[in-house]
Amino acid sequence: MKVICNDGTVRECAPGEELHVLRHSAAHIMAQAVSRLYPGTHFAYGPATETGFYYDIDPGDHRIGEADLPAIEKEMRRICKENLPFRTFSLSREEAKKLLAERGEIYKLEHVDDLPKDAELHFYQQGDYIDMCSGPHITSTAALKAFQLTGLSGAYWKADKSRQMLTRISGIAFGTNEELKAHLTMLEEAVRRDHRKIGREMELFLTSDAGPGFPFFLDKGLILKNLLIDYWRELHRKNGYIEISTPQILNRSLWETSGHWTHYRDRMYTTRIDDEDYAIKPMNCPGGLLVYKSRPHSYRELPIRCGELGLVHRNELKGTLHGLFRVRCLTQDDAHIFMTREQIPAEIKGVIRLIDEVYGKFGFSYHVELSTRPEDSMGSDEDWEAATEGLRQALNDSGLDYRINEGDGAFYGPKIDFHLKDSIGRTWQCGTIQLDFQLPQNFEIGYIDENSVPRRPIMIHRTIFGSLERFIGILIEHYAGKFPLWLAPVQVRVLPVSEKALDYAKSVYERLEDAKIRCELDARDEKIGYKIREAQQVGRVPYMLIIGAKEEESGTITVRDRDTAESVSMTMEEFLAEVKERNEKRIS
Repeated sequence: MKVICNDGTVRECAPGEELHVLRHSAAHIMAQAVSRLYPGTHFAYGPATETGFYYDIDPGDHRIGEADLPAIEKEMRRICKENLPFRTFSLSREEAKKLLAERGEIYKLEHVDDLPKDAELHFYQQGDYIDMCSGPHITSTAALKAFQLTGLSGAYWKADKSRQMLTRISGIAFGTNEELKAHLTMLEEAVRRDHRKIGREMELFLTSDAGPGFPFFLDKGLILKNLLIDYWRELHRKNGYIEISTPQILNRSLWETSGHWTHYRDRMYTTRIDDEDYAIKPMNCPGGLLVYKSRPHSYRELPIRCGELGLVHRNELKGTLHGLFRVRCLTQDDAHIFMTREQIPAEIKGVIRLIDEVYGKFGFSYHVELSTRPEDSMGSDEDWEAATEGLRQALNDSGLDYRINEGDGAFYGPKIDFHLKDSIGRTWQCGTIQLDFQLPQNFEIGYIDENSVPRRPIMIHRTIFGSLERFIGILIEHYAGKFPLWLAPVQVRVLPVSEKALDYAKSVYERLEDAKIRCELDARDEKIGYKIREAQQVGRVPYMLIIGAKEEESGTITVRDRDTAESVSMTMEEFLAEVKERNEKRIS
């Protein structure tokens, strides 16, 4: 696909660039359609996104609702058929402001003042529509063939809730209609797998207006959470980690030392104790640093790997809260590794291997990004360069492909982010490895080297799940609630065919309980077909044991598999041995 650039030249699309250009161009075409249908509309921002595009607009006296989307989409298709060429031109700051003022583009006009004074201002035009934009774009509207508008929402101008509420029109675009159709199928499947719906059906968790963003885990959900914790603890013990726990509330001075009070203050909850400011921790790392600092250390002890399943609280905007995916309190599976400079590559590679093992256990593939220094950061250029190079070296040594995500590091150091892919092709950012030269300096922690000289250790912050709450939400949707046997909150449901078989069913249930298999007995006076359907489709229980007169007479059980719907006759001993082995080895 050919694209037109800011200087008017036409070139072939760079690898991986095509979808971004198509989606960005789709936003312009959508804006042109809106301007034709609703004259006087003012346009704010219209970027491409990871899966599509949107444009924030101020429709003025018009009211645009969901019912108007088909008309906008129809006009977009008309514009595409018109095969309008994209043309580009540049203007001086004064010329740009004059043009935007003449066209009534009040938001674009304000945006000009936000740009650097020496910035070159580029414009793209197709037909009668002109937009200030940095490009590149498709060469003609006819190049956009596969798109669909997906919805409306509200968005504040410049994300400032004190400013004008705008209307955001969103859409998706792909290179071919086949890709578009596959994406729409994925969206339908995502609705079917919605963790909030499945969470209610399986009685895993709930949310309440009494605490927006503070999820309640029900008994089955807590079983699931604790199974993940048990796995996490076992894995970390094998890999040389110790586990600590640090307080929920700590003095403001600690957060000033860490830099959070300056760089993260708007997302922290605070309180007053003994006439002093305190903060509820949004992160575990400052507490971990105090644990390290509590006694002297020798180089012989390093690396020290400290794990913590710490409950943290963050002040997220109410409108962004979403089930378990975006919450205000979350359990981070943190670890902080204190080491010498020489140990950096080996420790980072060790964490990469650990993350790879965990994601493989759940059937996730993943891609990796190296995120570099953000504008709002602390520390010297030399330390940032050394830290970034340390991460880059570890990635190269591990043979991992990765992309650079400029400016998205933490304020105290660069990071490696792991984006896992679920069973329907969506990606989720979960694991992270952050290399930190800054906080060890801020907290003045040290160790004594082999020459009895005080040295400053380097610190790694890392998570694997990211947050247990969000990871559970991802797992619910990844498996559609059909958890592998070792992770299922209820592994077996005993289903007596009739009341006559109830006593034998109870004895089967008791043997399962004694063997520490998570089980339920469905003693309701319902037809066996109904019980099976409910266990399989609502409870999503891996195994159903069907107990009737035939089973009681032969001293066996009929085992129905959730995933295959096949039924097999077995002895209790055979079944218990199989489940025990799969539990111990965590076999899916």
